[in-house]
Amino acid sequence: SEAESPSGEQRFNQFMQKLGKKANIKNLDLNNCALSAADVTELASLLPFLPELEEIDLSWNGYVGGTLKALTVHLHHVNLLKVLRLNNCRLTAEDVTSLGEAFEIVPQLEELDLSWNSNIGGKLSLLTKKFKKGCKIKLLKITDCNLTAKDGESLAEILDVIPNLEVLDLSINKHIGCSMKVIAQDLKNVPGLKELNVHMCGLKQDSLQGLDSALQHLAELRKLDVSCNKEVGGGFKDSTAHLASLKNLEVLDLHQCCVTEEDMTVLSQVIPLLSSLQELNLSSNKNVGVSSDPLLGRLRFLPKLKSVAISNCGLRKESFSSLAEAALHLPELEILDLSWNKCVGGNLKLLLGALKLATEIQVLRLSSCNLVAEDLALLTLLTRDGHLARLRKLDLSYNDNISDEGWVIFCQGLAVFKELSELDVSLRPSSCRDCGMWFSELLAALTKLPVLAELGMQRWVLSESQRKRLESFNQDNKRNIRFD
Repeated sequence: SEAESPSGEQRFNQFMQKLGKKANIKNLDLNNCALSAADVTELASLLPFLPELEEIDLSWNGYVGGTLKALTVHLHHVNLLKVLRLNNCRLTAEDVTSLGEAFEIVPQLEELDLSWNSNIGGKLSLLTKKFKKGCKIKLLKITDCNLTAKDGESLAEILDVIPNLEVLDLSINKHIGCSMKVIAQDLKNVPGLKELNVHMCGLKQDSLQGLDSALQHLAELRKLDVSCNKEVGGGFKDSTAHLASLKNLEVLDLHQCCVTEEDMTVLSQVIPLLSSLQELNLSSNKNVGVSSDPLLGRLRFLPKLKSVAISNCGLRKESFSSLAEAALHLPELEILDLSWNKCVGGNLKLLLGALKLATEIQVLRLSSCNLVAEDLALLTLLTRDGHLARLRKLDLSYNDNISDEGWVIFCQGLAVFKELSELDVSLRPSSCRDCGMWFSELLAALTKLPVLAELGMQRWVLSESQRKRLESFNQDNKRNIRFD
């Protein structure tokens, strides 16, 4: 048959070879290939020879914009298509219309990603009005598309025709927040939703209330991202009635939400009830650290926690101590981010017990924590005793108070971190310091770290000989070493 024509296969193989890609009759990956309009036209002519195609990824090809119709009119040849990714393709209104018209001829489509196409804003209805009852879409991503309130209403209207939706990502659409109440009302039509991302969507307190009401219908929700919506601060105290019912929730991201002390009172009661929670991000909410309510201490009731991010939370010694005690009950902890909390400096010993028990910890971020030599000595002691053996990423940047003697002690024990792939010891942007007697110890340790790929040493002043020794260590250019 024509679909099995050797000449067709040969043309397809030549096309992929020209773009430096390996031919795959099921997965067409042309992400970031600098495609031209002529390439899109040629690709369209090859679709009849690809009846088994299930995935098309044309993301990060700016010249796709304005040419999509040449491709979509041939999509009936690939009616098994399940995944279509068109991120950052500079799609036009005409492209969105063409895509909508193609929906009837790709009945198996399950994933559609249109993220980072700013011209979609105000035109989403050209696509959504083509959605039909029984549509099989499971994943819909429209990140940073300049969506308007009207687009939000258009989106709400189709939720009852895509009942299988599992992932909805509307992040970085700052003007859609005012239609979030309308969207939330129709989320009951997608009861199998597992991920909802409204990061930086311009949500306000009333949006949060609408969203909370919707949560009672989303028992399968695994991930909820409400981060970077500063105007929701103060709204959590009245909008968490249904949050605690999310027994399957694994990821909760509330960073940079201007959470108030009153919010913290409620969140301290609700978050510890999320029995499946694995990732919690409360970063950049100053009241987390100053609140008298013991949320950090109650994290002990979440033994499945793998990631805790509380950077820039204004922690005080008391709240840090509560966290340290709770961490004793988090045996699966893999990621701990305490950056930009000055009280950690000189008090890292409070975490000693938790770090001994945290056999799974892989990422430890202590940037700008006012660390002192004593804190680094503690880390070294832990590694010598066989703890932190799985650590892969260690961020000690912006801790300018650490003495040269402290860095010497740390570097002498650094070689024990056999799985370390990223290390950052950079100074603050306003700083400048000679890279002193500890440099030789550092270099000696680096040669014993087989998987190290990233090293940050910015603002440390290297002598000519030190710089050459560092470059010699990285002569194969397999590592990314940042220094000034």
